[in-house]
Amino acid sequence: MNINRTLNDNELTLALEGRLDTITAPALEDVIKNGLGGVEKLVFDFEKLDYISSAGLRVMLLAQKIMSRLGGMRVVNANDTIMEIFDVTGFTDILTIE
Repeated sequence: MNINRTLNDNELTLALEGRLDTITAPALEDVIKNGLGGVEKLVFDFEKLDYISSAGLRVMLLAQKIMSRLGGMRVVNANDTIMEIFDVTGFTDILTIE
């Protein structure tokens, strides 16, 4: 998985490419835990994300928890496969998805 970061003032966009799974989730978790200094808005761009596992969902919950204190978080460009996973797991009720 590739994580492309774009910082615009206090908004950080993380564009993910590939699979967010047990192998790759720790890299995203590291960004979430250590790379949000000064960030008030976090955007996950899932346009090129092919798959998300339970490990990836756990990292999304962590990000939501942190960003609820710092400002806000949203997910954009999720494909049908990712949306189905969000629907089945109830994440559509937890996350802001555009």
